[in-house]
Amino acid sequence: MTDKLRHPLTVNGEPRAFFGRRSGKRLHKGQDRLFRDKLPALEIKLPSGPLDPRTLFQTPAMRIELEIGYGGGEHLARLARSHRDTGFVGCEVFSGGVAKMLEAIDQNDLGNVRLFTDDALKLLVKLPDASLDAAYLLYPDPWPKTRHHKRRFISPTTLAELARVLKPGAIFRFATDIEDYANWTLAHILREPRFRFLGASPGEWHTPYPGWEPTRYEEKARLEGRHVSFYFQFERLA
Repeated sequence: MTDKLRHPLTVNGEPRAFFGRRSGKRLHKGQDRLFRDKLPALEIKLPSGPLDPRTLFQTPAMRIELEIGYGGGEHLARLARSHRDTGFVGCEVFSGGVAKMLEAIDQNDLGNVRLFTDDALKLLVKLPDASLDAAYLLYPDPWPKTRHHKRRFISPTTLAELARVLKPGAIFRFATDIEDYANWTLAHILREPRFRFLGASPGEWHTPYPGWEPTRYEEKARLEGRHVSFYFQFERLA
């Protein structure tokens, strides 16, 4: 494997951080209230041993799905509203995104969502084998500078963990509007034998997923002139 594809799991024995800053604009009073009153009951605290995601929800969930880096939470909230018998775990470290997700949970009474506010890799390593029915990584930070590529979430390490925790037949969706990150992802995932790329033709991967609704980030990218996106799907093989 080339140096470009290496991606260590830890730094000084601790899982790497695949993110930069945690906060931006100051939260308004309503968001502060949700952080204080709502987040403690929804936030996932990692145990010393494995974490069975089914235990996170008061109502038994038919499926468990994970979104890594949900941003403003539009996609995650929409799924949670449409599939209330599914338990959704959302990972996001940016406080503004967490605040928006808390607002969506509060306004739509989404009792089927739980939030993890730290590096998603720390959560993945705690999950049991074959414990997730689907996973999403949509428009992640591309870290475009070469010296920052080590911060990209897609790596041999994270893909190995995703393959471990996804059930056979489960789908992993990855979307980006950065061609270099699309190429990077394919280069990594084609080296992970437990995933199968579902793209039948080059043009197909520019077509949004069935039922797709653009995220706030995607709409902003269109306004900035980035009109081409890559919508990849990978199947976890048995």
